Amino acid sequence: MKSFIRVAGMAVLVMQAWAVPMAVQAADKLVVGVAIPTATHSFTSGIVWWANQAKMELEKAHPGVKIIVKTAATAPEQANQLQDMLTVNKINTLVIFPIESASLTQPVAQVKNKGVYVTVVDRGLTNTEAQDAYIAGDNTAFGKLPAEYLAKSLNGKGNIVVLRGMPTTLDNERFDAFNAVMKGHPEIKILDAKYGNWNRDDAFKVMQDYLTRFKQIDAVWAADDDMAIGVQKAIAQARRTDIKQVFGGAGAKGAVKKIMDGSDPQIVANVSYSPKFMYDAIKLTTEARLKGEKLPANTIIPSVLITRDNAKQFYFPKSPF
Repeated sequence: MKSFIRVAGMAVLVMQAWAVPMAVQAADKLVVGVAIPTATHSFTSGIVWWANQAKMELEKAHPGVKIIVKTAATAPEQANQLQDMLTVNKINTLVIFPIESASLTQPVAQVKNKGVYVTVVDRGLTNTEAQDAYIAGDNTAFGKLPAEYLAKSLNGKGNIVVLRGMPTTLDNERFDAFNAVMKGHPEIKILDAKYGNWNRDDAFKVMQDYLTRFKQIDAVWAADDDMAIGVQKAIAQARRTDIKQVFGGAGAKGAVKKIMDGSDPQIVANVSYSPKFMYDAIKLTTEARLKGEKLPANTIIPSVLITRDNAKQFYFPKSPF
């Protein structure tokens, strides 16, 4: 997540034919609703911070633009916020980071059917017809790179436990990519895979269960740096010495610092996935709407393996994530 890749340098741009939507006329006011999760952990803290950075900069640069940022703790709350932004704030553009994929698809579709231009960020909807554009990190690489790294570090043999995020399309992409690599290593056994909800406390409980049930665990794919903290806490409390690696994910500054310093033998690699894409999504959408243009159907920001050799490139101490 620490890879603050400029939009112009994005490696993967999957485009549909460019179409010109109804332009926002000069006499009209562009009202952009931004719906994002509450800052319940460090990654979503980064999402909220970058969203507000975009609001501040874009409203200053374009006095006729109004950007409304709303945070929600649950999917039903976020769905209600969409209706409020439509009826009360009169938004004509929506940038949404859905809390869940399936439960938000219909509410977003209802907003789009009212003529609102919709950009979905990170957690994809189950029906892409409910959106105009999609911007995300590379979730396939997010699962593939850790699997390749762990398979190599284990010399193709061992037991792994997995902590998934939440039931979303992006989590499915990550887990499928991880499994696809592991199918080529039949002597590596995935003992179990449970949702940790990208949450330290939930991950702690899941790892406690794993430690109780499995007497030999060689590595953990925590798939998130916050979950990795909960995992390590459970390991330390159980005084287990068999687990050699905990691979998190997203490039949180605490994890990257450990990799840079070599201070934690369990945390030796990571994979980037920056919350800055929230800023990029709002900026790209706003500027496209002001010009009466459409974004590409899909914009994918590459994920990169972070090791001690390149960790300094992904360390941003002033960032909230």
